[in-house]
Amino acid sequence: MDAPQPSRVRPVMLHHWRWLTFLHWRYPPDLIQSRLPGGLTVETFDGTAWVGLIPFLMDRVRLPRLPALPWLSRFPETNVRTYVRGPDGRTGIWFLSLDAARLPAVLTARASYGLPYFWSGMSVGRSGAQVVYRTRRRWPGPAGAGCDARVEFGPAWSRPELTRLDHFLTARYRLYSRIAGRLVAADAEHPPWSLRRVAVRQLRQDLLPAAGLPPPDHDPIGHASDGVEVRVSAWHRV
Repeated sequence: MDAPQPSRVRPVMLHHWRWLTFLHWRYPPDLIQSRLPGGLTVETFDGTAWVGLIPFLMDRVRLPRLPALPWLSRFPETNVRTYVRGPDGRTGIWFLSLDAARLPAVLTARASYGLPYFWSGMSVGRSGAQVVYRTRRRWPGPAGAGCDARVEFGPAWSRPELTRLDHFLTARYRLYSRIAGRLVAADAEHPPWSLRRVAVRQLRQDLLPAAGLPPPDHDPIGHASDGVEVRVSAWHRV
């Protein structure tokens, strides 16, 4: 199965997502549905919903035709997300939380994008194949919630090796939010992921419980990627 391809967008933001690790756990669909707004339906695979914890490095965040600003344009981010279908049947992402290391970016995203961003002390470091992520939430609470992860990036998956589940968990080109009580969507355009195997050497996290979910009772499914360039559209009503 090939990954679905994104549609062309007129970008209002440009990003470079780097050194991503995708960690996913199964959850009961009715539990996840109870955390979604009206108009969205949880999307399942093999009869279960999925929740992802994705730490990575945001780089060269900027407006089109403008340069990236030092410090403000490069910072770690960790998001907790699940997968949904909108009223028109389009698939996408619903974020349960997003932690970022730059307070101005957090305030802007909360005010203009309606996304549940949190300001956190964070770091991402890479040495060869090893990547270390650190997250400690500052504001708003629960203060101290976070994630410590150490992973090892492995060989790349070839396209024929990737399964429908691999694409389901990673090939997502739309995100949903609510602004002024209305359901909205934005589209993200980027090349198909070049996915790598990943070995989780250490993982301690309570971001999923901080989002109101029971702690996972099983090991995650993991993927990794060196990253992609991303073009993000403006919000539009759905």
